[in-house]
Amino acid sequence: MKEGWAVRVGKRDGETRRQELIAGDTLDRTLRPRADGSDLLIPVTGSPPGTERALFEELQVPPPLPRHDQVGGIMIMQENDVSGAEELLKARPSTHTVLYSDGAVEGEFRTKSFTTLAGIPTTRTTISEYGHRLTIDLSQAYFSSRLATERQRIRSTVQEGEVICDMFCGVGPFPIVLSDRASWILACDKNPAAIHLLRENLRTNHTECVLPMLGDARHLGELFPSTFDRVLMNLPMIAIDFLPIADQITKPGGTIHLYALQKEEGTYRETIRSVISDSTITERFLRSYSAGRWHAVYDIKKGQAGTNFVP
Repeated sequence: MKEGWAVRVGKRDGETRRQELIAGDTLDRTLRPRADGSDLLIPVTGSPPGTERALFEELQVPPPLPRHDQVGGIMIMQENDVSGAEELLKARPSTHTVLYSDGAVEGEFRTKSFTTLAGIPTTRTTISEYGHRLTIDLSQAYFSSRLATERQRIRSTVQEGEVICDMFCGVGPFPIVLSDRASWILACDKNPAAIHLLRENLRTNHTECVLPMLGDARHLGELFPSTFDRVLMNLPMIAIDFLPIADQITKPGGTIHLYALQKEEGTYRETIRSVISDSTITERFLRSYSAGRWHAVYDIKKGQAGTNFVP
């Protein structure tokens, strides 16, 4: 037996969580998951928040495959390695394409360009997430499978009948996951390709309470003068710039979830206070993003008095 870091989940959710850890490249493949009462302990690399120490049986592990991320039926390699791509394709029969990213997320629509290294030349695939099916196109609209657990966390906080706005909805993972709790959801994005995929995903998942909106979130207060119980801001590079708009469209007592990339804990607390002085702020670590930077979310609960509220 060997001691390692573990994530504790209910047995019923074990396989879903394991797939998420694989997608995030944090599953420790040298150790065997084990049952602990009604829970499952899944070994992970590193020690992110929410983990614990546990004993595991060691596994005989085959030689490691080239570094990659798995998104549905697509693997994305970190090196431009055609032979390694062929090796990946043989090792994972469910994979139909191996891609290499030609650069970072860029442009106003937060998209990437890719080179096909092996398999079918496509950037389109379908993923399953907690019982939902989402069609994505990696070159047309930004999507992160690593936020699947975060989407479930937000869902657990939504009260029945809430009115929600997703300011940067992409292909719709947040609206679709939250739709069974909300009264209705406004899903906004300025990327036409994202809205097209969102509408396809709404049909696939038989989701009827989400209103797609092609538009710039900067003008939400003018274009759609409603206020919301909850506002999502998943545009981590520049979401903070849109906080005054989010404040304007959020009801007093409502909640804003602001996602950010930062180098230090609490980077945006003072800025948030300067915009929404009457608020309670909870900061959460989500994942490491790059060397010296991590992905965080600020849960901002507005006071009942509100600020910048426009009826």
